[in-house]
Amino acid sequence: MEARAVNKYVHHSTKKIKPMLDLVRGKRVDHALNALHFLPNKAAKIVEGTIRSAVSNYINSDEGSKVNPEELMIKEAYVDKGPITRRIQPRSMGRAYLIRKRTSHVTVKVGLPETAETASTKKE
Repeated sequence: MEARAVNKYVHHSTKKIKPMLDLVRGKRVDHALNALHFLPNKAAKIVEGTIRSAVSNYINSDEGSKVNPEELMIKEAYVDKGPITRRIQPRSMGRAYLIRKRTSHVTVKVGLPETAETASTKKE
């Protein structure tokens, strides 16, 4: 079983969030949260919150109440582009520059490792 969390309309570009997701993809949740907690980037805090939300969603599900949250691992983690808001920056001589405020949608899926899933289904 998997649980997912989507953090939408984050005011941060996908280019800055993607390295944080590459860092934690495929790792256990507790290792990923520990690694992100000590990074100084704003993107690390965004990804950390999304992972915590996915773990909470897993625990609140029917099967998740029986599982220790430290056993979970990050199955998928990706970022998509959100809508871009455009702002105008006045410049000299009557010109105007266009400033693009980019947003992102961060998605994280957590679940049990493959070996643990097959072992739990065989016991039942």
